[in-house]
Amino acid sequence: MGTSFKKCLITGGAGFIGSHLAERLLSDGHDVIVIDNCSTGRIENLKHLNESMKLHVVEGDIQDIDRIESAFQNVDWVFHLAALAEIVPSIETPMAYHNSNINGTISVLEASRRHGVERFVYAASSSCYGIPDVYPTPEYAQMRPQYPYAFTKMVGEQYVMHWERVYGLPAISLRMFNIYGPRSRTKGTYGAVFGVFLAQKLAGKPFTVIGDGTQTRDFTFVTDVVDAFVSTAASNLRGEIMNIGSGNTYSINFLVELLGGDVVYIPKRPGEPDCTFADTTRIKEELNWSANVSLEEGVQVMLENIEYWRQAPVWDPAMIAEATQDWFKYLGEED
Repeated sequence: MGTSFKKCLITGGAGFIGSHLAERLLSDGHDVIVIDNCSTGRIENLKHLNESMKLHVVEGDIQDIDRIESAFQNVDWVFHLAALAEIVPSIETPMAYHNSNINGTISVLEASRRHGVERFVYAASSSCYGIPDVYPTPEYAQMRPQYPYAFTKMVGEQYVMHWERVYGLPAISLRMFNIYGPRSRTKGTYGAVFGVFLAQKLAGKPFTVIGDGTQTRDFTFVTDVVDAFVSTAASNLRGEIMNIGSGNTYSINFLVELLGGDVVYIPKRPGEPDCTFADTTRIKEELNWSANVSLEEGVQVMLENIEYWRQAPVWDPAMIAEATQDWFKYLGEED
């Protein structure tokens, strides 16, 4: 990277991945602007960085370009992470996801274009692949989003690539696979497996494993993801779409074995793949990037920071069945 320090802007910078990215960029000596409406992000995620004179936080919604555009003045690198996530809420309130993940992305693209940013890095989702035909899954695999969240993230990526082609915005999209790490979500609707399992472990409750637990996920530690984002911004690449994954895929049964505790099995959900596994050949060839943190190492870090999930909801099978009823209603046959 050299000694050239950049002025960086992170949308969603108070969120899980965004706060880790802010931490890394500040550590590297860059100036960082965070834009977040705190609908899902938490200012507390940035509390340990408050003493840095290089951090500036703007509370605002990315859909409101008039509110956020001034923050893009003289910005070199833009990292667009702000989005509504999670499956069930996207099924229940698709318009909100369209507004945030599509209209909000266009707003951030336009602010970036108007101010001539050097690099635009989009946080895309591997959920765009749906249930793939090929594992590990390459970037050219057919996109089959199974629910509105995945669809809106896919459309957002298409807008990013369109702005790159039409307006010459130097943009890259990174499709992330199953990211986990400290400061991942603790509240809200039923979803992210680590948040669910860690809260259950703290409460002495059994882990609610979907299906028979043999399904596998490409669990990728957040610091590896951040390294990929920074390496991408520091490169000369543009117009590329690349996967970010761990280089492996792990069963849910193996995960609960590492976490340690009893298990209760709940019905498999429609629209979920039996495997997620990124083909990371492209990013390895282009940036010489690969993940460094094994699942065993990452889980140990999570257990060392488990108190973070003390206030998270503790899910049981009945609560999960009620919370995910729309999942079964719209994506498959109800039991």
